[in-house]
Amino acid sequence: MAKRSAVRRIRADYDARDSRNSGGVHLNVIEGGWDPADDGRYAPRKKKRPANDHAQHQQIREPQREQAYVKNIQPKSEGQARLMEAIDTSNLVLALGPAGTGKTYIAIAKAVDALRAGTIGRIVLCRPAVDAGENIGFLPGDMEEKLAPYLRPLYDALQDRMSAKQVKAMIAEGQIEIASVGFMRGRTLNNAFIVVDEAQNCTYVQLKMILTRLGWNSKMIVTGDPAQSDLLPELSGLAPVADKIESMGGDIGVVRLQQADVVRHPLVAKMLNVL
Repeated sequence: MAKRSAVRRIRADYDARDSRNSGGVHLNVIEGGWDPADDGRYAPRKKKRPANDHAQHQQIREPQREQAYVKNIQPKSEGQARLMEAIDTSNLVLALGPAGTGKTYIAIAKAVDALRAGTIGRIVLCRPAVDAGENIGFLPGDMEEKLAPYLRPLYDALQDRMSAKQVKAMIAEGQIEIASVGFMRGRTLNNAFIVVDEAQNCTYVQLKMILTRLGWNSKMIVTGDPAQSDLLPELSGLAPVADKIESMGGDIGVVRLQQADVVRHPLVAKMLNVL
């Protein structure tokens, strides 16, 4: 209302001035032009994008990554089929094999399925905090922030089976625990699905400690590649532990995956033949 009153006063002033002096300035309102009194109804016209520009924009835009996953995973090789059968039938499974054979993914997928089915009460994922041949110095933050770079692969595998929001909520509620192997001593893991990843970077003593954490109504999967240890060859305990465990038999499974079981990029299997 204040704008319109001001415009009316301006027009009246010019009309009065024009009547007093015919040679004065005339205020001509262009029909269809912008009127301050109708400022609330004015909307600037959007600039149209040329058709060819829109097409180029669509071509440059990267296609969105498909986030859907297979609800019930299926084995893609004979070795993966043996691993999945061993996880279903044994309470302790050691999965040894080269990179890209799906050891960690299958173990975590089975853990998530068991948690959703209610057969176990929580998931415990652990990994040794060992640098991959590099000394990155002291990391800032609390314990969780220091361990985050080492445990990132486990978060990635979890978020491939659940949304990031679900993972965060379950971690907050204690249904999912992700920790370093070094913090497992003295614990008894009952009613849990335990996945020990990158076990080739554990010493014999560490593996003996972690294997004896198994409690009632629990299942433990140990994964690793003895050929890619970041420890000295004589310090890695995965291969000797697997040999001793395999001779026990009973409710224990040792699955040795081969290069034929690699489901990652085809170049991975080829590189493993020459590296």
